[in-house]
Amino acid sequence: MPEARRPALPVLLGTLAVLYFLQGLPAGLLAKAVPSLARESGLSREWIGLLGLAAAPWALKFLWAPWVDRLGRGRPGHRKRWVIGCQALVVLILLLLSFTERAVWFADAFPLLLLLLLLLNTASATQDIAADGLAVRLLRPEWRGPGNSVQVLGYKVGLILSGALLLMANDWIGWRVSLWLLAATVVLLLIPVALFREPLEASPSIPTPAERTSRHWWWRQWRGFWRRPGLLLWVVILLGYKIGDGFGTRMIKPFLVDQGWSQAAIGRLDLVSSLTGLLAAALAGLLMLWLSRKAALIGFGVLQALAFVGWWAVAAGAAGWIWPVALFEQFADGLSTVALFVVMMDYCRHDREGGDYTLQASVYLMAVGLFTLGSGFSASALGYAGHFLLAAGLGGLVIIAALFWRPPPQRLG
Repeated sequence: MPEARRPALPVLLGTLAVLYFLQGLPAGLLAKAVPSLARESGLSREWIGLLGLAAAPWALKFLWAPWVDRLGRGRPGHRKRWVIGCQALVVLILLLLSFTERAVWFADAFPLLLLLLLLLNTASATQDIAADGLAVRLLRPEWRGPGNSVQVLGYKVGLILSGALLLMANDWIGWRVSLWLLAATVVLLLIPVALFREPLEASPSIPTPAERTSRHWWWRQWRGFWRRPGLLLWVVILLGYKIGDGFGTRMIKPFLVDQGWSQAAIGRLDLVSSLTGLLAAALAGLLMLWLSRKAALIGFGVLQALAFVGWWAVAAGAAGWIWPVALFEQFADGLSTVALFVVMMDYCRHDREGGDYTLQASVYLMAVGLFTLGSGFSASALGYAGHFLLAAGLGGLVIIAALFWRPPPQRLG
């Protein structure tokens, strides 16, 4: 893409920050606020683990990613229109959730709550396809470290608002008003997205009559991606890099509730630790200007695994260390997430940016999701200490594969 067509870097980074902030709102609601609120309402740990089913669209979004890349391309604001449409659906669902009190959602209306959370995540995952395609397309390889820092920063701020702050707000202003404020925030942030001047993309090639009738069009979109050398080991890393983190994190809030922590206290811990994660994400982008991709992936992954050794120690009796362990866990998560996302961008092909990035994201999210579903059963069978130690072990296994991995060229055609 000619340089003249790229927006100014500050404008691009600011827009990406807003896009990923919007993406973090429903993720924080499901990953941070809902497990804690559900446990306080008496929901079992097994059911809290199964709440991960509502996150299934994040693992399955590769199924419709080629259409997000293709439908509307060649028209002004192609990806921007996808974002705005999906966020309008997010606002509608947040308003629907506010119509009924929280206690009802975690009792008789729980199946409907799962359905609404599933729709919420479908809208957000579809927006993510468009946002990822825009980011990969417009960020030069040398700026992908700082660019991914901005993305993770925006995402984590969204997590804070819909996770930690929502927990705290529930004690202050209640469930209904909290969701209204969340919906209003989404609407306000769509204004700068609408004003962003997205560079025009070339129209997709016109399919031949044989291609129009072929049942294999969808598979052909991915065949070229998987056939490149070195992909097998990279898939192993994608599958394993975040499973320990997702598996362990799901039970942190229930553990704190069972330790007698109030929702406000959990919210304060989550807020401060998430801010630590923001600093780590910013630091990771700077470090990756001079660290090799391999060194960053391995080093930050080791820190991520060590964080759950810390949670094991806390659950085994070192309760006074909850604050430092929580801060370290979020710090390691910020570093490792940026490293993973940068390398995922390096594997994306020209004109298939959204689809290729989404496919990789789906691979690792599918693995994380499957392990997360069993997290409640693990905590019940092994106890919290055993569960966190198992999470540390799962996080450490992938480092062995990463030792033999060779990074791809940073410019792929």
